[in-house]
Amino acid sequence: MATGWAGDGAVQDQIDATVSDAIKRARSRLGQGPGLARCEECDTEIPRARRDAVPGVRLCIACQEAADREAAAGGGYNRRGSKDSQLR
Repeated sequence: MATGWAGDGAVQDQIDATVSDAIKRARSRLGQGPGLARCEECDTEIPRARRDAVPGVRLCIACQEAADREAAAGGGYNRRGSKDSQLR
């Protein structure tokens, strides 16, 4: 019966979908295959332990941290939108 309100569990379904999307996005960014022996940014050697731990690694730790900071600075989106956009 449609009442105009969200059904039971709708909020949890939305939370589950958001988490699932985030997991898919994170997995798509993971490298695959053999990693590089030298960083593609600064050409320093990537330690063997890092190459074993991170499949498809292409950056040393310092360059990866810098890339992560840049990615975090530009990101995100607001699912709710601003109040102004809702009034238009």
